[in-house]
This record gives sequence, structure tokens and C-alpha cells, in this order.
Amino acid sequence: MLEIDDFTYEFHWLMDMLQTIDVGLCVLDKDLKVKVWNGFMENHSGLRPEDIKDQNLFDIMPNLPEAWLRQKTKAVFLLGTRTFTTWEQRPYLFPFKNYRPVTGVQPHMFQNVTFTPLKSVSGEIDHVCLIVYDVTDVATHKKSLLGANETLAHLSRTDGLTKLNNRACWEEHLVSQYSRYRRYKGECCVVMFDIDHFKKVNDTYGHPAGDEAIRAVSATLLEHARETDIAGRYGGEEFGIILPETGEEGAVIMCERLRLAIEAIRINHDGHSFQFTVSLGISVLDEGCTDYKTWLARADQALYVAKDQGRNQTQVFGRTQ
Repeated sequence: MLEIDDFTYEFHWLMDMLQTIDVGLCVLDKDLKVKVWNGFMENHSGLRPEDIKDQNLFDIMPNLPEAWLRQKTKAVFLLGTRTFTTWEQRPYLFPFKNYRPVTGVQPHMFQNVTFTPLKSVSGEIDHVCLIVYDVTDVATHKKSLLGANETLAHLSRTDGLTKLNNRACWEEHLVSQYSRYRRYKGECCVVMFDIDHFKKVNDTYGHPAGDEAIRAVSATLLEHARETDIAGRYGGEEFGIILPETGEEGAVIMCERLRLAIEAIRINHDGHSFQFTVSLGISVLDEGCTDYKTWLARADQALYVAKDQGRNQTQVFGRTQ
């Protein structure tokens, strides 16, 4: 049988352990008054246990999410079961500053919190214990990993020189738009265009100047594209534009505006100044396009007609061939 002295010793030992463990312990009664506030909570809040004992939690920390926390604790008292919240659901419950040396860039401590019901000797649940875990390192690393993965995913779909969709990504959109047409119909056009006499630009002014021309075309393309339009660099000096909800007339108007804007570009590079033009081919999506490749091939054929007829112009497949 446990003697009183032994009980007192073990109780103090237990309290010492609770004060020094690297998790937060906050015990509340049914009125949400603080009954236990361990060293972790004191160190991070600056509130001493003897100063806040028997005070309402929201009186001493008015910036807590009161409605949410009351609902959470109410469920614990009512059901008598544990419940949890993670940093991914709510980054933190207690607005503690983050002092981790490695992840010090985070302004607040990320927290997982466990809500545990505590029974009295009569078996009644009269207290709830909030166990607060500092998961700042884990959360920060996971967020960094997710950010890195998002960056890699973006880079894998983006052309490095122009920041437009790369060929693979742009063709995915082309397939998607074709599938949408097969299901819902509606108007849609695809445009292929390239820089006229681009080899001469590279040979005369050098490849860095050619890169400047490509970047200038890309910037102009983005200026003239609508939010719903999908622009991409198909390869070299060739570009593609998908124009959803756009018929032949609208596509021609857009292409002519783009052509004239590009014609007005002047590149100044390494002491040289030059201008250039583009030729454009339009393919209207219709029942004659048996697959997305046919749709794209028709735009290419219209582009070749524009080249054959003197360049610096827009041609629509089937209109002049």
C-alpha cells in the first residue's frame, strides 16, 4: 500500500516532469479556467502559473479563437473522447513566437494540439487537458518541400527562355481543348506563328540577339492574349496560341493585332538595332478535325501558305489553299 510520504514524493516527481517536458500542458475546468500551466506554456507565453491559476483562459489570452476553442472543448466534455487538431488544419492555437534556430524565419510556432478529457474520482469528466506540440521544424520542412515540388512542377511545364508554356505543356492544353470540343462543341481556334527570316537574324546579329527577339515576341504575345488564351513556345522561333470560345473572325482580328505589334518592335542589342516580322496560320476547330493532330497540322499548313505568299501576314486554313 502506498504511504502518504511515497504519494507526496511521486506527486512532486510527476509535477516536476510535467514542468520540464518539451510539450505544453494546459488543464482547464468546465468554465475554461486554468488549473495547470506547465513550464513550456510559461516560457512561450510569458505568463506565470501562479499569476493565472483559476483565471478564464480567454481573459488572459483574448486573442485566442474563442468560438472555435469553446466548441472543441465542449465536444470533449460531452463525448468524453480525445480530439486533435494539426498545424495543417490550424497553423497554431496559441500565438507563441517561434524561436527555433533553424526555422527562425517563421513568425509563429506551428502546433499540433491534443484535447484529452480528464475524469474526477467520481468518474465525471470535469477537466480537459490541452497538450501542445511544437511542430515548427516538421511543418516548415514540409512547406519547403511542397514549395520546391511546386517550383519543379512549374519549371517542368515552362519554357526557360520565354516563361511561356513549353511544348509538352501546351500540347496537353491542345488535347484538352479538342476533347472539350468533341463533348460540348463551341468555337475554338489554334494559331501557329513564327519569326520571319529568323536564321538571318541569328547569322547577322548573333544568337543572343535572336534570344532577345524571341523574348520580345513572347512579351508582346502575353500583352495581347486574353486570360483564357493559352500561349506556348512550340520550339525555336515558333509559337502557338489556343483561342477558346473564338471563331475565325475573332482569331483573325487577334492575329492581326499581334502581327502589327510585333512588326513595331525594335531590338537594340550590342550596338545593333533591327526589326522583324512574323507569319501566322489559323486552324478553326470543326468536324473535319478528326483528332487534335489534324487540328494542329492545319494551322501549320496555313502558316506555310503565309510564308509562300510573302510572309508578314495571317492565313486561315482552307481559305486560300
